[in-house]
Amino acid sequence: MPNRVLTSSLPTPSSAPASPARRHLLRAGAALAALPALAQAAPRVPAGYPPEYAGIIERAQREGAVSVYASTDLSVVQPLIAAFEARYPGVRVRYADLNTLELNDRFLAESAALGTTRAPRDAAFADVLWSTAMDLQIKLVNDGYAQRYESPERAGLPSWAVWRDEAWGTTFEPAVIVYNRKHFDGAHVPGSRSGLARLLQERGPQWRGRIVTYDVERSGVGYLLAQQDARMGSEFWYLAQALGRAGVKLSASTADMIEGIASGELVLGYNLLGSYALSLMERGASIGVIAPRDYTLVMSRVAFIARQAPRPNAARLWLDFVLSREGRRSSASRLPSFTRSAPIPTAPTRRRRWRSGWVMRSSRSAWAPACWPRRTPCASGRSWRAGARRCGDNGSQSARAGGADALQSVAISASIGAIGRGT
Repeated sequence: MPNRVLTSSLPTPSSAPASPARRHLLRAGAALAALPALAQAAPRVPAGYPPEYAGIIERAQREGAVSVYASTDLSVVQPLIAAFEARYPGVRVRYADLNTLELNDRFLAESAALGTTRAPRDAAFADVLWSTAMDLQIKLVNDGYAQRYESPERAGLPSWAVWRDEAWGTTFEPAVIVYNRKHFDGAHVPGSRSGLARLLQERGPQWRGRIVTYDVERSGVGYLLAQQDARMGSEFWYLAQALGRAGVKLSASTADMIEGIASGELVLGYNLLGSYALSLMERGASIGVIAPRDYTLVMSRVAFIARQAPRPNAARLWLDFVLSREGRRSSASRLPSFTRSAPIPTAPTRRRRWRSGWVMRSSRSAWAPACWPRRTPCASGRSWRAGARRCGDNGSQSARAGGADALQSVAISASIGAIGRGT
């Protein structure tokens, strides 16, 4: 009631000039009227966070936005964005949905143009980079493009999910075989790479052009997974040749490949991120998912705050929210690797369960840098189509350093079979 009375006494444009006392009264009334809005614009500090976190929230609201360069499809991450903006009113998310290589190259180009100066607050420059191309992300971190931040969420994360308080693993996702159930009605579903290669030899002519995998020339995560496959032994090359003879299709988009399989346009996809497939299955799609029993590759989406971030406080809010239980819950319906009720899985130890009966055996985990061939004659789109052949490192044209072993991107032996129809 007092606010309404004070507001009603405001002069109209035709009123006479107010006296100094009246002007003072009007300013006081305006301040009182603004109190509810100010209270709403000051979210509480999350439980368990230090009291000084209120300063980060206040500064982030003055910054007004956070720019996120990410390889996760916008449709998948939209619930997370909506939950973040509801949690922190006044901080908008500028989300750039980019291919992993495009994300990396764009950030490097913008950083080079910026030089050593910090980007102005209104600059179209990334505050946070969040990508499935783990090796490219860790190379950027090791090259000094990330800023150190001691997140309040760190204590609740497994040790493998943090690299020097600069890079953060946000998910735990297997690379799987995805197939259309109708095409496999009554047929044997392969449970390993050698089984898939034999099936492709038998059905290759029938399925020609309807098998899909990542284009390693355009997809950073596809290159990473293929490189890790190559480290595991000769079985991958046997499969690669079978894929080539079957006229494998190549794509840089996980969502496009899995949707093509769900529609029946494609029969099967190899080495696709299981999080997308499991989410689509839960929404009723007629697809099956196989975690190969010979070994299952597991990766994580790596996030870091850019060293020259023009809105560093908003970047901290975003990173903390993504890592928090609240953030993971908001993403669970579209990105199942943000676990629904349990915390992020600890490093996969012997016989430890992870969602839906997945059982992992131990594997080494480190953030140590590694140097791998960036492009080789046998790691290209042309070689996939021709039937990939194994080759040595002598054919490498350049190298990229990264944390291949980081966050369990190394192959993890898995004592699991298929999920769903293929079990």
